[in-house]
Amino acid sequence: MNLTAIFLQTLETTLPVFAMVFIGLGLRRVGWIDNAFVNTASSLVFKATLPTLVFLSIIRADLDTALNPGLLVFFLCATLASFGLVWLWASWRVKAEDRGVYVQGAFRGNCGIVGLALAANLYGDFGLSAGGILLGLVIISYNALSVMVLLAYQPGQTASWRRIGQDIVRNPLILAVVAAIPVAWLDIQFPSWVMTSGDYFASLTLPLALLCIGATVSLSALRTDSRTATSSSMMKMVVLPAVCTAAAWLVGFRGAELGLMFLYFASPTAAASFVMVKALGGNDRLAANIIALTTLVASVTVTLGVFILRSAGLI
Repeated sequence: MNLTAIFLQTLETTLPVFAMVFIGLGLRRVGWIDNAFVNTASSLVFKATLPTLVFLSIIRADLDTALNPGLLVFFLCATLASFGLVWLWASWRVKAEDRGVYVQGAFRGNCGIVGLALAANLYGDFGLSAGGILLGLVIISYNALSVMVLLAYQPGQTASWRRIGQDIVRNPLILAVVAAIPVAWLDIQFPSWVMTSGDYFASLTLPLALLCIGATVSLSALRTDSRTATSSSMMKMVVLPAVCTAAAWLVGFRGAELGLMFLYFASPTAAASFVMVKALGGNDRLAANIIALTTLVASVTVTLGVFILRSAGLI
């Protein structure tokens, strides 16, 4: 396959996802959707449709393929290494009051929506099932590390680790993964009408979630020139995906597993990072800048990354 064909094939994978994000941005600009819609739709996705999508994809999966301990261990190690590397860089280059926000913005990706949507487009059922299992690890590690670094630079704030742990345990996505694995392992069969109804409900997830992401991007925030936001965004969208994907290749990952990890590493900064910064009294404008920048440039960086990996025959 020549490079032009590979590039067009790559666009077919990434453009539908990012097109929905930009449609959401446009609908918000013309006033067809508002904050009330975004809040309701986001809550529906987080609490119901996304857990349903993850549950159904896992129970249909071949766990021998989708549940890969080696992939989980590598992703956790890469996340911890990325976190440490960014924190070290920020300690040298970023003023103290903004370091926590910088570090969180640079390592915490939107794997639950953008990463999973891209994985589904690129790898179908395997992308959904393996990506869904990986999400459980993502939720736990990202939340714990984010609280740690934000509190380190907000000395007047405190957080209850017990409550954070309870929130993680009660997270609908974690519960969906935990419930789905034994069902898949025991090969429990549900009536066809249950599965069809579940598919209808789960199919709302990705378009609705991507519209909401687009609707929450603040173009006004981008008008504020911020070298710190640009630096964090470059770290998130270029440096860490390249380093972590190269490390995954060096230890032997290939094909769909390497592609899945790249998509998760290359996902733009999670919108939840803004909520956590605001709750802990950090620089929420900087957090909004980082989310907006990474979301807008992801359409370019992710597409180029997938194209390069495909051209090299690695995924």
